[in-house]
Amino acid sequence: MSASLDKVTQTLKEVIDAPIASYFESCVHCGLCAEACLFYTETGDPKYTPIHKVEPLRRVYEQEYTLLGRLKKMVGLSKPITHEELDQWQELVYDSCTLCGRCSLICPVGNDITYMVRKFREGMAVSGHVPDGIRGATKRTVEIGGPMGLKWPAVANVLKKAEEATGLPIPVDQAGVDYLVLLSSMEIVNYPEYIEALAKIFNKAGISFTLASDAFEATNAGIQIGASDIAKVIVTRIVDAAERLKVKYVLSPECGHAYTAIRWEGPNLIGRPYQFEVVHVLELLDDLRQKGVLKVKNKFKDPLILHDPCQIVRRGGVLQAPEALIREVAENFIPVADQQKWNWCCGGGGGASAIHTETAEALRAKVFQIKKRQIEDAGVGTMVTFCANCRIVMEEALDHYEMNTKLLGLTELLAEHLED
Repeated sequence: MSASLDKVTQTLKEVIDAPIASYFESCVHCGLCAEACLFYTETGDPKYTPIHKVEPLRRVYEQEYTLLGRLKKMVGLSKPITHEELDQWQELVYDSCTLCGRCSLICPVGNDITYMVRKFREGMAVSGHVPDGIRGATKRTVEIGGPMGLKWPAVANVLKKAEEATGLPIPVDQAGVDYLVLLSSMEIVNYPEYIEALAKIFNKAGISFTLASDAFEATNAGIQIGASDIAKVIVTRIVDAAERLKVKYVLSPECGHAYTAIRWEGPNLIGRPYQFEVVHVLELLDDLRQKGVLKVKNKFKDPLILHDPCQIVRRGGVLQAPEALIREVAENFIPVADQQKWNWCCGGGGGASAIHTETAEALRAKVFQIKKRQIEDAGVGTMVTFCANCRIVMEEALDHYEMNTKLLGLTELLAEHLED
């Protein structure tokens, strides 16, 4: 084995921990995870079976940690992993896996396949087998502050326009307030109306908030690329700002992986508990609804359905708030067949939307057919969601299929229908 191949094997070996070993040993090869993955159901191609996506990692586990695997390796029955093979596997690990977790939910022996893919991505990232789109987004996040390369002056300009549109102040770097508001670059660039909606809701509720000029970006490219050290750097920026400003809460925006990173993985990444509490924006809105603060007028009358973002609902645990909020504001809400933790992914999570190759974009359009059927089966012209990445991915797909479907954000919808 060449020194280069030996390094690849060592890299993958190092990401195999006790959970990964137990998952490989307990897998019964039933194939049920295939039926839970939209990349398999919409293409019919067995290579998209979730457990198959970590096959190179399984081979390294077998070769390095099992007696039979070592014997097979010695007599040449089990070949070492090559750079060429990992290059081919990029499509399976990044393009065709959104880390949505539906496969983990359905596994009969409880294997967390999403965790397995995440660990495999760590090995792929260290060994240099990462799509250019995700690599570029990660580099911009580390060096500039966000995956889209936004600097604070551009953000400040968006905030100024939001102040002009609402007539409300949007504080920056203000200490001692209740909430530190995080944004994703996608909201700043594509959906600045989300910022206006927050200003209206905070004003209505009498809640104090601020943004931090050195920690406004919530998106964590380190989680998506599979690099824990980078993920730690990004989380640490937010933690430092929140503790410097002495806020009570950090408000995660309508972005799935941002919520996963700061709420569930952040304390482990930095190695200590927070001195504040992390809340998703829908959790805050539902709390205000229950307290009678979010009273609406002139409810939205058109029939609509809800898309539950995977990382917020299935993986993040925000299960009940979305439907309660949409029923508060919409007269004609139609539940889809697969909802809440069973909802189907938009097709672009987990960094997949950052991959702009022709093959990756065609695959995203292909797998959107499952959402297309949900819309058509419900017979509606409006879909509501609460993840900026989902919105961008689905808007592109709606254009691709020339569907006359409106896509709305839940926070903005609520703010638009608030009582005066």
